[in-house]
Formats: sequence, structure tokens, C-alpha cells
Amino acid sequence: MDEQIILPAFYLPPVSYFSVIHNAPMPILLEQYEHYPKQTYRTRASVYSANGKLDLIVPVKKGRGGHTRMKDVRISYESDWQRLHWMSLQTAYRSSAYFEYYEEDFMPFYQQRYEWLFDYNVLQLQLLLRLLKITRSVGYTESYRENYPSDLDFRQAIHPKTGHAGGDPKPYYQVFENKHGFIAGLSIVDLLFNHGPQSRTYL
Repeated sequence: MDEQIILPAFYLPPVSYFSVIHNAPMPILLEQYEHYPKQTYRTRASVYSANGKLDLIVPVKKGRGGHTRMKDVRISYESDWQRLHWMSLQTAYRSSAYFEYYEEDFMPFYQQRYEWLFDYNVLQLQLLLRLLKITRSVGYTESYRENYPSDLDFRQAIHPKTGHAGGDPKPYYQVFENKHGFIAGLSIVDLLFNHGPQSRTYL
């Protein structure tokens, strides 16, 4: 088997996720058979609001007991979270240099309903790779494997509670940094809306 980096499918993944992809020029294998873990970037994206860091969380339907495979997790629409997330993104980034440039690319994710979390996250990943001009083939695991080579397995490495893959990131310009300073660990959209085509150079 050719070498591939093993990644989870995240919601608007953090900058460090794309640093891993950019710095490991090999195909991506997305984990779809893991047991869905709560309180991770699979359903959470952090953005920079006027009040500081803001977490946007995609609600999911509870499985019928036991563990649910990531590919079988359904998105919940009991609350109007899409409207809330889109309003939050607009409020946070409407004054950034490139939000209007990319706005129409992201709008469909908050206008139409998607049943499966995994599919939703994969479509966002494909868009983000295109906008960042990163060319990678994306495949999917066919079963769950506990162990992959440690230098290729990033399923647990990027987590809200454990910092950033690759160490502390170098600062870049953020809209509200004059209020709260540089905030690390945010979604790639924070970098993209602030720096546009230059985002890949930062990675």
C-alpha cells in the first residue's frame, strides 16, 4: 500500500490540520469506521469573534446505544444551527479582507440540509483543498484499524484539548487581534478569510 496520511473528517478543520496535509505531500485516507468521539473537531470549529474565541458546534442525533461509527452519524436539525453558524461567520469575518471573495463557496453548507456528518465534512474538505490550491487524492478507510505507522496517523493528534500538531503555530494577522491578541487553534476559515490566496504560503 502506498503511504497515506490517516486523518479524521473534521468540521471546518483547524489550521494545523491543513499544515499536516500541506507538509506531507501524499494521499489522504479519511477514517470513517472509528467510533464517533464526542467533543472533538469532528463537530466543532473555532472562529475569532469580536468577543474572542467562539466555538461553532454541529448537533448530531444520538445513536441507539453503544458506539456509532463516524460514517453513520446523522446531523440533527432540531435547532436552527445552520442559520446561527452562518450569522456567526458573517459577524466575525465580514470586515476581513477575503470573506466576500469566498462567501458564495461556503453559503450552500448553511442553506441546504445534509443527512450525514461525515459526508458534510468531506464536502467541506474538498472545497477547502480547492480554495487553498492543495492537490491531494482523498480516499476512505474500508474498515477500522487500531494501528497505523505513528508518523502517518493523525486521528488523535489534532484535538481541542491537546494543542496543535507540529507545535505552537506562528502568528498571522487576525481581524480582532488588537482586542484579544493572536488566537491559535482556529478553523482554517480564519486564515482563509484574512489572508486569501496567501494562506497556503503560511501553511
